[in-house]
Amino acid sequence: MRAAGLLLLYLLGVLLGAALLAPPLHQLGQWAAVDAGLLPGLAKQPFHRYLNRCLLIAALVGLWPFIRAFRLNRTVALGWAWTPLAGRRLGLGLAVGFVSLSAVALGVVAVGVRSLNLPPSLPLLLALVGKAALTAIVVAVLEEVLFRGVIFGAMRQSWSLPVAIVSSGVIYAVLHFMARVEHPGPVVWHSGLSLLPRMMQGMIAPENLFPAGLTLTVGGAVLALAYARTGSLWFSIGLHAGWVFWLKVFKSLTGPGTHPGGAFWGTDKLLDGWLALLVMLGLLAGVACIRWQAQTPSTPDEPLNRPPLA
Repeated sequence: MRAAGLLLLYLLGVLLGAALLAPPLHQLGQWAAVDAGLLPGLAKQPFHRYLNRCLLIAALVGLWPFIRAFRLNRTVALGWAWTPLAGRRLGLGLAVGFVSLSAVALGVVAVGVRSLNLPPSLPLLLALVGKAALTAIVVAVLEEVLFRGVIFGAMRQSWSLPVAIVSSGVIYAVLHFMARVEHPGPVVWHSGLSLLPRMMQGMIAPENLFPAGLTLTVGGAVLALAYARTGSLWFSIGLHAGWVFWLKVFKSLTGPGTHPGGAFWGTDKLLDGWLALLVMLGLLAGVACIRWQAQTPSTPDEPLNRPPLA
């Protein structure tokens, strides 16, 4: 229960801190854009984007006391230990993540749900790919540290491995469905507190739960199980980055097709069809069945505190 209680306090602290931080940060952005003439684009940003960024800031700031409470403040405990296998597992994860969602993307294009719509020039294509690759790296590193290294790492100290995997997968999925809602009227000190409940309604919206919510839950379970089986985050980071890359480029590289799609194929979001769920279930089975080679820490006097499962 200690893990559940501290995790709940952490999540509530993140939500409350972000809601209170967003209004003054929004006012600072307006001042910088209008009065100081700095970064004029800030004046055009809606308030809900400030709240989203503040959620990330609060989550990162609140990590340190949470990490210390569960004694995760070492590279090995967080899954960051660099071993002779780390580079290969990072590359393998990237390849598996890229190929798995490319299979979904090719299926959606092959049946006509989407059609290819490539940029008119090679420089534009390279710019699109480069931006998506950079986003994939940043998102994969941040989310793996948060969801697998810290949240899952804390859960597995107190709960059985299956419960920790499923619970962390559910949290991972739910937090990805915060609704994008506009804030009407002027921004005041309590605007974040009033907007946040409306954003959280997206977490329980029926259209988000099946199959997209279930797909993300299984995806989170795949990443957590990979961490448990390999003893490090490197494979999970690569796998996650491969997924994010396709999620970022697919809509830009394709346009509407002639086939209506439906629940099986999904849409340009890639993860909202039953096909994507089948792919995730296949990855879950694969990660569970592979006998991963045991890794050793980069220094002989720093033993792994959680060896990979056989």
